Amino acid sequence: MLLAPSAALAQATPSPSTPAAGEAGTPTENPLVDGQNITVTLLDVKGGKGDPEPVPGVSLTVFKDKSGGEQIGTQVTDAKGRVSIAIPANGVYVVTLDRDTLPDGVELSGGAENEKTITARISGNNFAQFQIGAAVAEKVAYSERLTNATVSGLKFGLIIALAALGLSLIFGTTGLTNFGHGELITFGGIMTYVFNRGFGLPVIAAGVGAVIAGAIFGYAQDKLLWGPLRRRGTGLIAMMIVSIGFALLLRSVFQYTFGGSTKTLSQYVAQGRNDYGPISLSPKEIAIFVIAIVAIVVVCVAMMRTRLGKSMRAVSDNPDLSASSGLRVDNVITSVWVLGTALTALAGVLLALNQQVNFQMGFKLLLLVFAGVTLGGLGTIWGALAGSLIIGLLVEVAPLISIGGYQPVPASIKDVGALVVLILILLVRPQGLLGRAQRIG
Repeated sequence: MLLAPSAALAQATPSPSTPAAGEAGTPTENPLVDGQNITVTLLDVKGGKGDPEPVPGVSLTVFKDKSGGEQIGTQVTDAKGRVSIAIPANGVYVVTLDRDTLPDGVELSGGAENEKTITARISGNNFAQFQIGAAVAEKVAYSERLTNATVSGLKFGLIIALAALGLSLIFGTTGLTNFGHGELITFGGIMTYVFNRGFGLPVIAAGVGAVIAGAIFGYAQDKLLWGPLRRRGTGLIAMMIVSIGFALLLRSVFQYTFGGSTKTLSQYVAQGRNDYGPISLSPKEIAIFVIAIVAIVVVCVAMMRTRLGKSMRAVSDNPDLSASSGLRVDNVITSVWVLGTALTALAGVLLALNQQVNFQMGFKLLLLVFAGVTLGGLGTIWGALAGSLIIGLLVEVAPLISIGGYQPVPASIKDVGALVVLILILLVRPQGLLGRAQRIG
């Protein structure tokens, strides 16, 4: 692509007298000129590989109004690839590049034209641009776009699944629909940023610290807020309203302390992708897949095999019977808050790694987390996982799918497709895909 010098540079450059109209300069005699002129700088960008190089010795001609009309002047690019041709007044001019004078191996990019129409309105330099050596973007095949969108959907679905798993654990044992759950995602992302940028820890160590901080935050929440409300016999509707207020409070605190701008971590921000057969993945995307899958598998195995997991399932099925059997229900619920908040903080860590950190990052994801949990079945771990993966795939793949001749969902509102499917499924099966009917209500 041609890169023209700025007007300030043009004015700062020593200027000899304006050459006569039609006089061709030599490749070393074309500095910017005084007065009104059209300036062109030819640079070969070589497809973005390496530094751009000037293209000297190329003839350019300026005509009045149209190519082949009144010729205003002709010059040859100098050693810096630059020409500056004087024009008599404001108006419309056509700059023509002589392709035959291009050096061997140098061509205009793709189907780029060798004529540019310039409307001169200012006294000084009026710039014209020609593309040389720019890489021509090839249209990506639909199958490749669909494959990449599917992989992105699975990755996004796994991040949603971690948060949905935490939400499902809390709902299953307490019955609380926690509208502050999105802020727990934000908490994980912001704590990662604080440990990374504030304390100088590597991103991996910062992520581990954020998960631990999330677990501590969950413990504090239950001991200072939700536990006292439970012991006072506060109803679930009232607690749900409390969760909305708590979410607003946390979001305001995040905005005040973290700021409203979007920030990045110090590592793994921009990474190239490697091809694995038909799939292209960056190293951090592979890490997100591995971490999310391992965390989900560990939690699911723990829920099925460990004593704590069995206690959680018992409290989820019947809290009163569990208490009468000798289980310390309050301790189990506290453990659920610790585990659920840690999982949600981990979702925030991976979301920060995948995207960037913003005080609204969890709030924007909350609706999709609720959609995944509700679609799969409230209070069921497997339902939360299945529903989250479906939602993630729908969000990423929907902009590529056209049904019945209608245009695909625009990328700016791609979340809508997932929510429409959620509504349709719940009209047919209110308890969700894997939920039990007796949980409804």
